[in-house]
Amino acid sequence: MNDLHLEPLDDLESAREIWEPLAEQSGNVFSTWEWASAWWTALGHDRPLRLAALRDGTGAAVAVLPLYMSSRLPVRTLRFIGHGPADQLGPVCHPDRLTEVMTALRRELAARPFPWEVVIAERLPADRDWDALLGARTLAREPSPLMRTEGRSWDEYLATRSRNFREQVRRRERKLAREHDLRFRLTTREHFDADFATLVRLHDARWDKGSQVFSGPLKDFHRDFALRALERGWLRLWVMEVDEQAVAAWYGYRFGGAEHYFNSGRDRDWDRYRVGFVLLVKTMRSAFDDGMRDYRMLRGGEEYKDRFATDDPGVETVALARGAGRAVSALGSAAKRTMPLTVRRRLARVVGS
Repeated sequence: MNDLHLEPLDDLESAREIWEPLAEQSGNVFSTWEWASAWWTALGHDRPLRLAALRDGTGAAVAVLPLYMSSRLPVRTLRFIGHGPADQLGPVCHPDRLTEVMTALRRELAARPFPWEVVIAERLPADRDWDALLGARTLAREPSPLMRTEGRSWDEYLATRSRNFREQVRRRERKLAREHDLRFRLTTREHFDADFATLVRLHDARWDKGSQVFSGPLKDFHRDFALRALERGWLRLWVMEVDEQAVAAWYGYRFGGAEHYFNSGRDRDWDRYRVGFVLLVKTMRSAFDDGMRDYRMLRGGEEYKDRFATDDPGVETVALARGAGRAVSALGSAAKRTMPLTVRRRLARVVGS
């Protein structure tokens, strides 16, 4: 662990060659160069990059550290590129080396000549005691349920659930297909523009425009990343049509042997048929049929996720502080204005302690 040393990188493009294989090792789609690049283009606002690699004694890259200075006043705060829409972040590295890399990051940052007071590491895997390992403070813990296929078929998985649940899963699609012309399709480059517009329209219809997932620059970000993911073979944008009318859409990614369910939308005029549920089940069945290791439902403790989940490793947001940051109130910091009130209060206690 002690032979890891930090090497500053100039920009995202120059980091791409070492970044891409490390992202593959991470198994985390939110650690990809494409995610960071699309996010930086739409949401980076030309703030200072603190991008670096960690190399071992042989010179081999062990991790990429995609950090940037998210705010300067009143507290100089470092965060990982991609926060906000990302469901899991942190150093880009193999999961088995994450503890080692985070420990080295803390040591290397303490020795860096550039100024900083707080590092916010958002949505790290919650299977480690980050407070004890890093001297960090936990700001939030969020559920992140998933289904492990464990080499089973879809029917074998359903056999582990209740009889009532199995009947719901099977009956709803059969009823819809019996009464209407039901079709599922994955988007292609030819249909992407129209299908992405359908996703946004149905998502807004589902939430009556109360959701911010595809609002403002976030819409541009997701469209950009979805196109990049489509080119790489990662994008899973499903559209469900009933009588040749799009009534539901599902947006996610297939990466590192896992299906990532990011978001969806539906036409509420078809709620009597539970069209959102029917499409969700279709994507799950497809993941099982195609041999995916996990079906990740990502952040959120919604009840419907619990009905399918076999595990919930969770994610944690932690903060590290040094020097003057411990004596400065961060309540007005730009880094925290995007965080829930409870997280802002905990961060204020960290930097004020």
